[in-house]
Amino acid sequence: MRNSPDTGNATPRSGAPQQILGVREAVAIIVGIVIGAGIFKAPSMVAGMTGSAPWMFAAWLLGGIMSLVGALCYAELATAYTHTGGDYHFLRRAYGASISFLFGWARFSVITTGSIALLAFVFGDYMHQILPLPAVGASGSQSLYAAGAVIILSWINLRGTRSGAWAQSWLTAVEVLGLLLIVAVALLVPVADHAAERQEAPGAASLGMAMVFVLLTYGGWNEAAYISAELRDGRRNMVKSLVWSIVLITALYLLVNWSYWEVLGIAGMAKSEAVAADVLAVALGPAGAKLISAIVAVSALTSINATMIVGARTSYAIGRDWTILSALGTWDGRRDTPANALRIQCIAALFLVAVGTWTGSGFKSMVEFTAPVFWLFFLLSGISLFVLRSREPHIERPFRVPLYPLLPALFCATCAYMLWASLSYVYKQTLGGLNAAWIGVAVLAVGLILLLLMRLRSDRRRETAIRSIS
Repeated sequence: MRNSPDTGNATPRSGAPQQILGVREAVAIIVGIVIGAGIFKAPSMVAGMTGSAPWMFAAWLLGGIMSLVGALCYAELATAYTHTGGDYHFLRRAYGASISFLFGWARFSVITTGSIALLAFVFGDYMHQILPLPAVGASGSQSLYAAGAVIILSWINLRGTRSGAWAQSWLTAVEVLGLLLIVAVALLVPVADHAAERQEAPGAASLGMAMVFVLLTYGGWNEAAYISAELRDGRRNMVKSLVWSIVLITALYLLVNWSYWEVLGIAGMAKSEAVAADVLAVALGPAGAKLISAIVAVSALTSINATMIVGARTSYAIGRDWTILSALGTWDGRRDTPANALRIQCIAALFLVAVGTWTGSGFKSMVEFTAPVFWLFFLLSGISLFVLRSREPHIERPFRVPLYPLLPALFCATCAYMLWASLSYVYKQTLGGLNAAWIGVAVLAVGLILLLLMRLRSDRRRETAIRSIS
């Protein structure tokens, strides 16, 4: 493995990750990350783009199959290279410390902490609908709920990995029950008239854009790699956790989409601005709005907690590899958690909540427009499977991707398409009068500057040490 000249032996001060998570906790974390607000919004857009029920269901099924292909690739990487750093560790072994640092910087600065803050605002928005705080107004109520969610969930995870996993298991259970409630409602209300719905195939462009939203809604299963070092019998249970998670998520997504279609029809889904709320309104009237708000709020909390668990592991891995950032690499052995990484992640997320309160949607756009950066590194992670098989053929691989190299190539092709699609979308958007594509470039540019500064500081330290010896 190539080593950066300015990385040092930045080892944790108080312990190391222990194998304390079971398959149930791992599945809860993966499902909690994946199932977020997207399943309450994306189905409307997918219905409009596909135009018919068979093609709509085919798109969601294909999304599950493609996610399963990717999960099999990650299962090989995570079982061969068990590490709390997940993608960061794969990228470091395949391409060196500089590329992995840029990935870690992008995750910390926007992808993870930005996602936590955005999900916190989703929670705040829906909690305000359920229980507004009149004394501070709508904006203040949403921000207070958002900040409260970040603080409380960070505190739970600082109590220990078991505490965070316990909360995740319960939140995921409630979230899944909420989705099943939508399915149950569809069984009790009058069925839409499906006889007049058209059945012809959508155009290639429309189907391609539909798959963009489908795959975004499936996104997040790869985060399982970050708990590989803490999973009991990880070399066997990682494969189980990923496969069971994808199967469960695909089944839930198909059932929920069937419920939307059964009640509203394909045209009603396409026209709906809040498809889940419209379905519940048919059965429950005004009470349905409160109920869907509660379901979405729980989904947001579930995703926040899971994102916190895996996000802090990247920062911890960076702290272990870079001497200057060694404080991040401290593992609290008593609580089995990366305590400093969690604290800094909490502070950064609260800062972004404050920025979001001040700027409004500008912050949200900034996070959304970094999607090309995410898909770029996701593609590099997929390619790393080929690189590492070639470079390290003697490494034990408890699990090997079936049909290699076909399935990994298919996964990389999907990532490449999503990179192209996200670049095409971002290039057409503006933020503050500037082309939004520059946001991702700016994030990576700041990371490069930090990387150069750390290397310069390390070089000075090395020169000073050489002079003192001589």
